[in-house]
Amino acid sequence: MDLQAAHGGAAARGSRLSLESVLAGAAGSTSVIDRLDTASVLASASASGSGPGLVLVGVGPGDPELCTVAAVRAIQAAEVVAYPVARLEAEGMAARIASPWLRPQQRRLPLVFPMVAEAAPRRLAWRQAAEALALEVAAGRRVVLLCEGDVSLFASASYVLLALLEHHPDCPLRLIPGITAASAAAAAGAWPLALQRQTLQVLPTPDDPAELEALLEAAMACPEGQRPVLALLKLGARWSWVRPLLEHLGLLEDALFARHVGWPEQLVAPAAAVPSEGEGASAYFSLLLIRCGWPQVLPEIPPGLG
Repeated sequence: MDLQAAHGGAAARGSRLSLESVLAGAAGSTSVIDRLDTASVLASASASGSGPGLVLVGVGPGDPELCTVAAVRAIQAAEVVAYPVARLEAEGMAARIASPWLRPQQRRLPLVFPMVAEAAPRRLAWRQAAEALALEVAAGRRVVLLCEGDVSLFASASYVLLALLEHHPDCPLRLIPGITAASAAAAAGAWPLALQRQTLQVLPTPDDPAELEALLEAAMACPEGQRPVLALLKLGARWSWVRPLLEHLGLLEDALFARHVGWPEQLVAPAAAVPSEGEGASAYFSLLLIRCGWPQVLPEIPPGLG
């Protein structure tokens, strides 16, 4: 199914900020997002003819200010705000990120995505979430599904999307990408992610040390100047053995550790400065950026980067 053909007009119909308003927001003391008036957003949505539908919205890694203008507009124009939770009484991290942009009159729709290894409960949850969202749209409502980070990268929203395309192909929907934790960590650490002919490999941290060692050795075997950068997500307690492995392979000094990116408790630091054990070292929401080499054509590399 061609999403662009089916839903491509939705983004074009949405309201846009002018260049003048962006520049005014950048020059003034108030950010552009702060200037988004709820009434004007809703009026704009109505005037543009945007009817009921579903928008999958990436809200970024944690800081509400990292929500895109498109994300804020979609959230504020929605009548129903859906978001994933591990259990019904939980708050939901995506909803917490988006909370500054929510309105009291919006109906909240928590969708349970159980944190279990078994396939059957997860498949059932994705199907039930798709059914609930499709019912809301069929009832004539504008709905958003919030997703931490980006909607297409290791995202719960992706499973819901696949279920919708299979069982509700006529449900009008569009996707708004969000800033990833890896991108946010690199920006916070002033750490270029990839340059020239380098590749960027984004993957969950392997559970097996031998698997990661083989991955790193393969990266180091690439031609000089083309060695990749690895972004290891969901690092967590694996840091206790990942750090010694990086040190053994001579990669520790060229790695960046990040924890709770975008949240008040954020830590972004050279990996060599983060002990393998201790408070916060094994936090689930941690990641690692590993530079396996630099391209040959570069300005002088600042101390501490290479």
